[in-house]
Amino acid sequence: MAEMVSFPAKIARAAGSGASVPVECCQVCGHAPLTRVLSLGYMPPVNQMVAIGEVPRQQPWFPTDLLHCAQCDLVQLGLAVDPVIIFPPEYPYTSGTTKLLRDNFAELYAEASALLKLAARDLVIDIGSNDGTLLSNFKNHRILGIEPTEVGNIANGRGIPTLMRYFTPAVAAEVKREHGRARVVTAANCFAHIEDVHSIVEGILDLIGPEGVFISESHYLVGLLDRLQYDTIYHEHLRYYSLNSLANLLQMHGLEVFHARAIPTHGGSIRVYAGKRGAQPVNDSVAKMLAAEPRGEAMVARLKVFRNDVMLSKLRLLAMIRDLKERGARICGISAPSRASTLVNYLGLDEAIIDYVCEIAGSLKIGKCMPGTSIPVVEESRLFSDQPECAIIFSWHIADELAPKLRAQGYRGKLLTPLPVPREL
Repeated sequence: MAEMVSFPAKIARAAGSGASVPVECCQVCGHAPLTRVLSLGYMPPVNQMVAIGEVPRQQPWFPTDLLHCAQCDLVQLGLAVDPVIIFPPEYPYTSGTTKLLRDNFAELYAEASALLKLAARDLVIDIGSNDGTLLSNFKNHRILGIEPTEVGNIANGRGIPTLMRYFTPAVAAEVKREHGRARVVTAANCFAHIEDVHSIVEGILDLIGPEGVFISESHYLVGLLDRLQYDTIYHEHLRYYSLNSLANLLQMHGLEVFHARAIPTHGGSIRVYAGKRGAQPVNDSVAKMLAAEPRGEAMVARLKVFRNDVMLSKLRLLAMIRDLKERGARICGISAPSRASTLVNYLGLDEAIIDYVCEIAGSLKIGKCMPGTSIPVVEESRLFSDQPECAIIFSWHIADELAPKLRAQGYRGKLLTPLPVPREL
């Protein structure tokens, strides 16, 4: 195996210490200094939500700076917040409530089964398995979820065995002793979240052995830039991978990307298959995606354009909201994903501007307030009884799915999407 580049010690610290650690060198290659691309100011953790009517109490806010590594082109957050703060036990996000994610995981299963020729005896492990939605597609195989929050209880209740722990090399060794090697290890929307990424990759290597495959899904940097998705910049997301930067990380551990493609989840993500070098034939998809990505000076130039476009987008959306409020319009929000917290706080929206935010029945966020504000999150039926003049679709990346449903259920007001360009549907 290639010599491992140690994870920079300046960011590493024990979970639960309560400390936040500034990122002073690249999280992957260790290069310093890093260049600041963008600052969104101070933000609360996007999944810490207080109950409606609760007496206001002190909440943590952290700087949200985006940094670029000139050596490996990794774009990354400038502060590592303790994971216990940003992934509390009562973490309210469940992946199974979003149809696009359910469809994506079903498609991942079909693709992986065909590509890897999975057998019934094969073990499939999902890191950051949430409510078990991904693993529910692999029930014809041996499965195990690893999930640190109480959402793992939902998976266990559905018959999807879930170990409720943070994933570490020690946990990987324990799982290997009890269950054997995994044919597949997946990490969907969490591989960019975990701090000590080099030790995490080593733990994955220990689990998959020489014949296993690691499949990751993460927000895709190029899609983030192209669609102006600054609302996906928050403290859970420590790294924003291009295929180039992700392949570089995996190569440090003797892993080779053999298949990669863009997928639509979360407004634009990348799915990557990796195995031991030479163990799998490399698909043409890898070279094509790498060739299309900006690198070096081209990446620097693209990031500068992004920064300016974020500023203009904020001003345009605020102007649109101002015009609505001057005409006396009531405005609500549609859905309360993590990205909505970034947008609401970056724009400085509060309960005087946004009356409430709607979530579908069963959401764990109903009855709470948007992070950093007193904007209540309510059940979606209120939208149809109140008929506010305007509704902003905070889950704008799935607006094409949501808007027809809202109209079919009887909403008659304006529907706006805030990004990439504020517009009425």
